[in-house]
Order: sequence, then structure tokens, then C-alpha cells
Amino acid sequence: MLLKPILIAQISDLHIKRPGELAYGRVDTARALERCVKTLNAFAPRLDLVVISGDLADTPNNEEYEHLKRLLGGLDLPFISVPGNHDSRELMRAAFPKQAYSETTGALNQAHRAGALDIFLLDSSVPGKPYGELDAKTLKWLDSNLAFSSDLPALLFLHHPPFQTGIWHMDRQNLLNADALADVIRRHARVRLVACGHVHRATATSFAGVTATICPAPNHAVDLDLGQLREPSFKVEQPAFHLHAWVPGPVFGRVVTHTVPIGDFDGPHPFFGPDGKLL
Repeated sequence: MLLKPILIAQISDLHIKRPGELAYGRVDTARALERCVKTLNAFAPRLDLVVISGDLADTPNNEEYEHLKRLLGGLDLPFISVPGNHDSRELMRAAFPKQAYSETTGALNQAHRAGALDIFLLDSSVPGKPYGELDAKTLKWLDSNLAFSSDLPALLFLHHPPFQTGIWHMDRQNLLNADALADVIRRHARVRLVACGHVHRATATSFAGVTATICPAPNHAVDLDLGQLREPSFKVEQPAFHLHAWVPGPVFGRVVTHTVPIGDFDGPHPFFGPDGKLL
């Protein structure tokens, strides 16, 4: 019998500007998000949840968050979000007041239950800084919540990666206290995934013995410069998002992450004809 997975879509680094403005004078991030929303809505089977892992706005300001809310109004799926370094905690809290933040002030951490999954959103933003850090209160909150239940698998989402990618200008602004996060994760075997944003590229590795990923963006990609050959740059590549499919099973089940391209493509076409033979 095929076990039904829980499907968590992750989108990241939306960088929404004021209406009519382009990111870096070139990228229409609003149009990119519209295409992304269309792809998410059309995905079958229906997705259980969308997690937005930071940099929802770009500057940020109230007009950007109002524009963002209009764009996300077309999303037919529930979503939760966590700030990135381009966001404002105060403006984001005001824009999405119904989200279940763990505190009324400070970091916008969230705990969410999706079926048999615990999902924790960790606010790694440091106001006014490009790098990330999890404050002591956030780490204690995560440790306590992971200890509260020992039988449900847990997925962690945050903006800043706790590992280096080899892209020099991004690695100097990742999660600075990654060791502190690793200490918490190692105490809790139920953590199955650490999912991040910030780098605008699909990336996978391991961290503290757990699978760790970076989500691609729906708009532009950070240049894959692994030799410090160029100034910090971006490219307009095929946009995509991550789909984390958790499948029930022993030892907290397993997570399979798919990179899903955004847009309309030719197909699907059958491999086999009506006679059952390969075409």
C-alpha cells in the first residue's frame, strides 16, 4: 500500500518591491511571484502547506508588504512565513497578524502542526544586518519544543544557511552561530530536515547529521561563483521552488525533496501506448 505523503512546498526570497519597481532595476519579482502562485495552486495532489523562508519584501517598507499581501491573496493554500535579512520584524508582524508567532515582540518564531509533522520556523534575522543569528531565547524555545514531543518528526525552516556553500560573498553572511543550532539538533533525533533560503540556489548537504537544503528562488539566482572570480552577481535562471515530501515510516519516516520548476511546460506525455507497449 502506497503511504500518503505530507507535501510541504517551500518558496523563498520573494524580494517584493513597490508596484512597478524592479529588483536591481532588472527583475520583476512581483510577476515572478504570480507565476509561482499559479504553479503552486495547480500542483496535484493538493499541497498541504507552503512555507516562505524569508526575504518576503526587499527594502522593506509598508508598500512592499501591502503589495506582497495582494500577490499572496491569489494563493489557494495555507502558508506560514519567517523573516529574512531584507525583512522588518515589525512590518511583517503587522502584515500577517494572524500567524502564530511564539512571542508578541522580538523574533518571529513559529511552531506549526501539519498532520503527523511538527514544523518549526526559526527567525535568524538580525535587524539591520545581512548575516543571520539565532538568539538565546530562540534556541531555548526550539530545544523546549523539540523536547515536548519525542514521537513526531520535525522539520526546521530558517532563512540563513548554517553551512557554507562555497559562494564566497554569501558564506560571509550565513548563520554565524551554526554550532549552537547544531548542539540543539543533536539532542533531538526527531529532526529530519533543516531547510533554508538566502542563497537563491537549490543546494543540498548535511548539517548536524541531518539533511540540509537551500531553496531556489522564483525570480533570480545568485551567481554560482565557486572561485571568487567575479563581484557579487545574479543570473536570471529557471525559477523553481522546493517540495518536501514526508513519507511515514519507521524512525520518523523520511523526507524527499524535489526541485520543482515554475511555469507551464509541454506534457505530461505517456511512456506507453494503449497496447501497454513502450512508445
